[in-house]
Amino acid sequence: MASVVHLVRHGHHALLGRTLCGRMDGVTLDEIGSEEIARCAPNISPRPSLIQSSPRRRCLQSASILSAHFRLPIEIVPALDELNYGEWTGRSFADLHDDPQWSHWNTRRGSARPPGGESMRSLQSRVVNHLEQLRNDPLAGIVIAVSHAEPIRAALLHYARMRLDDFLSTEIDPASVSTLSADDRGFSVTTINQRVPA
Repeated sequence: MASVVHLVRHGHHALLGRTLCGRMDGVTLDEIGSEEIARCAPNISPRPSLIQSSPRRRCLQSASILSAHFRLPIEIVPALDELNYGEWTGRSFADLHDDPQWSHWNTRRGSARPPGGESMRSLQSRVVNHLEQLRNDPLAGIVIAVSHAEPIRAALLHYARMRLDDFLSTEIDPASVSTLSADDRGFSVTTINQRVPA
């Protein structure tokens, strides 16, 4: 069974904080992001036996840096994919600021849904289902799962027994590591948003 899962957010990219990228194509790590992940790798402990990644390019690039450090292959896992933001995908945060649906979404994450997109509840369900499969997999061991802020946040809220509406209480920075540890009762949150300073 997976005894430890390190949830790693991808590194920095040029659109971070400006554009709601979601599942946009062509979003890649910049130099800052590559350096962040390279600094992160030696500090991940205990050492992984498996690396998994969201299919998004920025996650695969991050996973590749970790893969080179730990000399492990990468398994692409759709369950770790970013939230589908539907019609909001690719819009700037400045543009979304005055959208009443955006405001509603950010106060009611447990019940609201992006137009044409995926609810946070659905995202949480797919991520947690995958993590529970890992927990029950006798071959999984210690896992790095490279993903995005929202899937990681959704998983942490679940295992901390917190509401999705409380999502703002959990910060997930680029190239951060949040760790789940398993025992006979299930996963518990060990660390949240651990980062290596520049």
